[in-house]
Amino acid sequence: MRTTLTRADALADTTATTPASAVGAAENDPVNARLTAPWRIVIVSLTLLGLLITMNQVFFWNLFDLAVLTNSFLYLLSVCFLPIVLIVQPLRKTPHAWAKPGVPWYDVVLLLIFIGSGLYFAANGVNIAEYGWAFVSPVTATVLSYVFWLLVLEVLRRAAGWIVAGLALAVSLYPVIAGELPIAFLQGITYDINTLATVHVMGAESILGLPLQTAGTILVGFLLFGVVLQHTGGADFFHDLSTALFGRYRGGSAKVAVASSATMGMMSGSAVSNVLTTGPMTIPAMIKSGFSKKTAGAVEATASSGGSITPPIMGTAAFLMVSFVGVPYTQIIIAAAIPAFLYFLGIFIQIDGYAALRGLRGTPKSLLPRASAAVIAGWPYLAALAMLTVMLFTTGSEAQVPFWVVGLLILIAIIKPSLRFGPKEIGEMLLDLGKTLGQIIGIIAGVGLILGGLSATGVALSLSRDLVALVGENVVLILIAGALACFVLGMGLTISAAYVFLAIVMVPALTTLGVDPIAAHLFVIYWASVSYITPPVGLAAFAAAGISKASPMGTCVEAMRLGAVKYIVPFGFALNPALVAQAPAGEIAVAALASIVAVTALACGFSGWLIVVDTRLSWLFRIPLVVGGFMMFLPQPTVTISGLVIVALVVSLAWVVARRSRATTSTEAAHDEPTTTEKNTLESAENDTNRI
Repeated sequence: MRTTLTRADALADTTATTPASAVGAAENDPVNARLTAPWRIVIVSLTLLGLLITMNQVFFWNLFDLAVLTNSFLYLLSVCFLPIVLIVQPLRKTPHAWAKPGVPWYDVVLLLIFIGSGLYFAANGVNIAEYGWAFVSPVTATVLSYVFWLLVLEVLRRAAGWIVAGLALAVSLYPVIAGELPIAFLQGITYDINTLATVHVMGAESILGLPLQTAGTILVGFLLFGVVLQHTGGADFFHDLSTALFGRYRGGSAKVAVASSATMGMMSGSAVSNVLTTGPMTIPAMIKSGFSKKTAGAVEATASSGGSITPPIMGTAAFLMVSFVGVPYTQIIIAAAIPAFLYFLGIFIQIDGYAALRGLRGTPKSLLPRASAAVIAGWPYLAALAMLTVMLFTTGSEAQVPFWVVGLLILIAIIKPSLRFGPKEIGEMLLDLGKTLGQIIGIIAGVGLILGGLSATGVALSLSRDLVALVGENVVLILIAGALACFVLGMGLTISAAYVFLAIVMVPALTTLGVDPIAAHLFVIYWASVSYITPPVGLAAFAAAGISKASPMGTCVEAMRLGAVKYIVPFGFALNPALVAQAPAGEIAVAALASIVAVTALACGFSGWLIVVDTRLSWLFRIPLVVGGFMMFLPQPTVTISGLVIVALVVSLAWVVARRSRATTSTEAAHDEPTTTEKNTLESAENDTNRI
């Protein structure tokens, strides 16, 4: 799916595609022109075959008495999903005038060559593993390694754009000249080009490295769950439930947008995808209720950019964390829970302050759906999420869990009378699933080349050591440097690509200086994703501005203010691992409570409205409130307590000022009230006038 507002990789970090009805596909879209009926059948067939191969591996079925090696499985996974990118995405954005509907012959040749080479490697998986073909291989394997390497780069270019593909190409070729570079910290082990090709394609640390292994074992199932949840009515249910719960409060339309985007984040980890899905419903509703166009777009963009950090189904990078950190996905869910809650809490409070300052009211309760009715109608979706969460924590294989839940969802969708879910709907769902899996697995396979280039030369470790030496072992300095690096890379790369690069180079430096590993990886993901709402790129904000018809840059700046907590929270949990549940239960509880107070103080300071006292704040109060809130994020008890004291003093003084102001207003109002005699005189005069 493409829009004029986003780069090619904007939708790459999704865990589900945007439904076609949410955006509306143009008839002259070159992507749609390619997807004629026969090619739709091809995509659906490849998708079903890929799911079958994945389930065979995850559930250990060993169909036809064949035990598939990991490398053969990954080749087969690539053969099923990467050709979908060659089918869906054209060679060039602007098609030729003479282009006909369907996939052109040269793309057919490319996908057949890719499938053939992939099947060759899959059939020789045992030989590759036992005889070390990654370093000494037959001529045929060497030639096909070049072919596979180049076609993976082409898939990456079509799926994620020139910037990511160019970086992957440069880093994958880097080992050829690593020993000749004059810069000491970039020098590494040198490879000849033939060996490098075979290492990239048949080695275990490049295309077939940790990212693709994670995609095959865990990511496919969760992507499937997200797509099925949307296509069986989950998105509509969560929007209705959010409306019923929050619509009647002040600023209710914006709070509904935040809640809808938070729940959409459980189905789609992409900020742009969330904006394009929920924005056409929420942004006009916010504008109609009194929000400015700029603020309405900013609210949607800011809330949607939290999708990649929202459990239980987070963005692609969070699943890649499983392999890089070496912990179960359930630990990632637990670690991400408190920061995600703090992020959305900060947005809610700022929205409430905005509405209070402008006197914006909620929708009358009589016009809203009943929460009980929404829950009764949507119980399958709540049951599916509950089942997913419980099974993740209680079963032995988290890779199998989403498949069981998907089976339940599809069964309910088929027998539920109010939901239309026949063969046509199932076909559209599988088509969307295939396009999503193709794009994401294509990006992950291509990004593996970055991992392979840095791992082969051994430069990644030396870069980390040099970073530590450069900052003089100062944790705060390296966090600031890491935040800037994440932000810059996040502007040009997908979150997953930026994460893989920084997980190799930056995270080891952070952990060397004592930052908790999970906190370090989440720090990278948070700061890589802030580019979605930060100028000069701000993809989510630009997409929202296209819907609200506001200034894109103004929407970006407003989104930065609303999402200010996202810039601060990562420093908080990097310095205080209790915020990512990496501490005893008592410390986690204290840190969580302190951070809730801190975020409340920060959000009130940013918005200019103190929700506790329900009064407007001058800059004299706002600045110390923000300072105190930031201090409460720091792990040192004395600093935290000092921040709490500052916040308490500001709140107390604001309460006193507000009370006096209200008392003065009441007195003036009382003086302005006419006396009893004056009232009687006025009533008598009015009666006389009426008689006349």
